[in-house]
This record gives sequence, C-alpha cells and structure tokens, in this order.
Amino acid sequence: MTSINLRAMATAKLSLKILACEIAQREICFAAAQTPHLLEVEFLPVGHHDEPRKGHRDLQARIDAVPAGRYDAILVGYGLCSLMLSGLTAGHTRLVVPRAHDCITLFLGSKERYSQLFQSCPGTYYFTAGWLEFPQRKTVRSAGLDALREMTDDIGSQTTPFGLGQSFADLLAKYGEENARYLLEVTQQWADHYDRGALISFDCTAQLGLRDRVKDICEKRGWQFDELAGDLGLLQRWLGGQWDDREFLIVQPQQSVYPSYNDQVIEARPVTGENS
Repeated sequence: MTSINLRAMATAKLSLKILACEIAQREICFAAAQTPHLLEVEFLPVGHHDEPRKGHRDLQARIDAVPAGRYDAILVGYGLCSLMLSGLTAGHTRLVVPRAHDCITLFLGSKERYSQLFQSCPGTYYFTAGWLEFPQRKTVRSAGLDALREMTDDIGSQTTPFGLGQSFADLLAKYGEENARYLLEVTQQWADHYDRGALISFDCTAQLGLRDRVKDICEKRGWQFDELAGDLGLLQRWLGGQWDDREFLIVQPQQSVYPSYNDQVIEARPVTGENS
C-alpha cells in the first residue's frame, strides 16, 4: 500500500502476530530477536505446501482465531506455496505477506535474486537448516507418501522427496513389488530434474555442520555442490514493519490473497459472496 507511512511504521512499536512455516524457524527467531516490535510467533508444521488445501484451512483457522484488536498486524510467513495462500482472507486484522512464490525467496533476500539464480542455474535444489532438520515431521497423506518420506534420509522436499542409497531389493522387502517399482520410478523422475545442490548459509546456522551434510548428499546424487550466502534482509524488513509494496502485500480486513500472475506474485481482492 503506497499510503502506508513506512518511516512512522519503523519508529512506532507494533504488536505483531507471526504465523510461519517451521522450515524458517531458526532464521525467523534470529531476526525476531533484533526487532524492536512486540512479537508473538507461532510456527506451523512443515509440509503444508504438499497439501495446499489442508494447509490453507489450517492457516485460515489460525488467522480467524486471533482476537480482534490484539495485534496491529498478522504476519504470514509463507510464499504462495502451491497456491496455498489463494483465497486466504483477513478478518478484523490486516495481513502482511511477502511477495514470494515459495520460502526460498525468504532465505535469499528477494524474489529478484531468486529469479536470477533460477535463470542461471534452473536445476538447483536449495538446502537450508529447516530443509535438513524437519522432513521427518511432515504430515503424511498416505502409505505411499509415508514410504517416500522414510526414504528421504537428510533431504526435505521442495517438490517431492526422493531416496538415497535405496536398492530395489530394499524397497521390495519393505513395500512389495508393485509399490517398489512405483517408488523407484517416481523418485527417479523427480531427481532427474536436478544436477546441483546449493546450501543457503547464514552465520546463525554456521555451527550446525550443514555444509558437510549437503556435500555428502550431492556426492551421492552426482550433483555439483555450491554454497550461497543467505540474506535475512527480507525477513528483517518483514518483522521490522518496513512493508514496502514492492516486497510485501498488505491485505486489509475483508480482503483476500490471490495470485497475480505477474512479478508482484500476489494481490489483494475484496471479499465477495464467492470467496467469503
């Protein structure tokens, strides 16, 4: 919103509710410790982008449960994430949403940087602390996905998980011939899209030994390994109340979020009888 006075927002102490994916828990907590505003942070389980309808319902329910008048804004820590945010509605409290297709934008600092990296190296799988630490906690949809997630080892799933070092004999013993063949076919098709693994690194996660883990994963898959400097600037501005319209969508009460299908990523529309 161009009418927002960003200078006044930056100096006034705000009361903010954060609803975010736990994939960014470490980075958000680090940035939150540096903001002057009063924050209440609630992390939602990893994996909602795999089931966007369920994720949408969970996120909307948590927004609706926020008491009226308690916060100046609700900060939604998600990208569009498989259209999970489509139709998400602000009730009595405005929402502030980063303009991002998915959470990788939050770790790289801007949608523009993410786009540039995608154009230069499209076959890149990005790793962060959350992608390495939380895959086992994802919501399980079916026995098939349960099997796939058991195969992930050190990897989370930006799209679909795949196995490392799982032979057909291993899968056959666990899941039977038909399921074993299916799992190998699906995971191989997914893995073929990637030829490079990139760790997005931060000073606040340097002590976790992520570099060696990612290098090991890349060696097993025959991928090129790379390490990129993460950028917390977007998260810091989001938590700090610096909500420039180029980076954030402010959804006023009785408006909903929808994809914009342009470089703005998302837009706000008034709630109507169709989307109320």
